[in-house]
Amino acid sequence: MADKAIATGTARDLVFMLAKLEDDTVYDVVPHREKRSLNANGLLWACISEIANKIGHDKWSVYLNMLKSYGQYTYVLCKPHAVAKVKEVWRETEEIGELDVDGQKAVQLLCYYGSSTYDTKEFSRLLDGVIQEMKNLGLEPPPSEQMQQALLAWSELTEKKNAQTN
Repeated sequence: MADKAIATGTARDLVFMLAKLEDDTVYDVVPHREKRSLNANGLLWACISEIANKIGHDKWSVYLNMLKSYGQYTYVLCKPHAVAKVKEVWRETEEIGELDVDGQKAVQLLCYYGSSTYDTKEFSRLLDGVIQEMKNLGLEPPPSEQMQQALLAWSELTEKKNAQTN
């Protein structure tokens, strides 16, 4: 993969640009993606960092616990031999237990989505939960105006992303 972009444009623009090159270099062409809102995401991670410092845990384990408490999830049934692979795919999982499905053993997992997949409402619920955890620990939450601006930016980005995929 190239270290930096040499051009940005529509597919037609890039075809013409690449056709003009007179070398045998191989180029990667990938779709342009808007960056996620750093305001909302940064705010989430700043809050998680404060919680982690207060309770003496690492940020990642606090993030996973927040996903479990306030995040989005689904249930998945899989064959016992596939449990490890399913766990690799999801941000966080919990084994609920074994079931019998048509005479075959299956393992039921509770699988949590990572926050990067959340829409504005889901992200807002997660951030509100993290803010509540801060308050419960006696930490000063960010000003509500800052939260509203971050969530507005997240909402606009999510709407733009959805419009591009539809």
